[in-house]
Amino acid sequence: MSAFAEDFIRTNLRVEPARFLPEISLYAAHPGSRLSLLIGDEGEPPYWAYGWAGGTVLARHVLDFPETVRGRRVLDLGCGSGVVGIAAAKAGAVRVTASDIDANALAATRLNAALNEVDIDLAEGDLIGGPLPQADIVLVGDLFYDRETAEKMLPWLQACRAAGKTVLIGDPFRAHLPQDSLRLVASYDVPDFGSGSGRAGVFSLP
Repeated sequence: MSAFAEDFIRTNLRVEPARFLPEISLYAAHPGSRLSLLIGDEGEPPYWAYGWAGGTVLARHVLDFPETVRGRRVLDLGCGSGVVGIAAAKAGAVRVTASDIDANALAATRLNAALNEVDIDLAEGDLIGGPLPQADIVLVGDLFYDRETAEKMLPWLQACRAAGKTVLIGDPFRAHLPQDSLRLVASYDVPDFGSGSGRAGVFSLP
């Protein structure tokens, strides 16, 4: 992970309890964070610095129902801040791997894991379409954000499910979420960056 990114996050972001998840503290953006200095002109947008509804409800669900992950190997796919993986580790997962295409997200996840005194393995890159993960359960927060990504994601997750892995998805009922292929497990009223608050659900692949 980039030492510069970690130093920047420590210096410019604030440690705060995650919204709706008081058990977890995160480095969070604020108006003075100057995130543009970290990402530059070509970097990934800093989605990891904000609380999104899908990851929030998925983390909440894991904390409320720790038997979902206890003793299991977990993949936090598109981990962002790492909040879902942190929740899984706190709930007793035997191993948690957090993956993201954004190296800055992984830097944030590393720092957030340390804040919460949990161990998380990090994997940089796009896992979708590649070999199935060495995990018992795949947790996916907020990744059905556009049509192209959704159309690529669903077959890979279905392959994971066919291989016997549990798949849980957290999402605020976005337009590209394939609800016809999913089962709603739970729903919550939660805060969401960019839209204030609203309803978000936890879904499984049956």
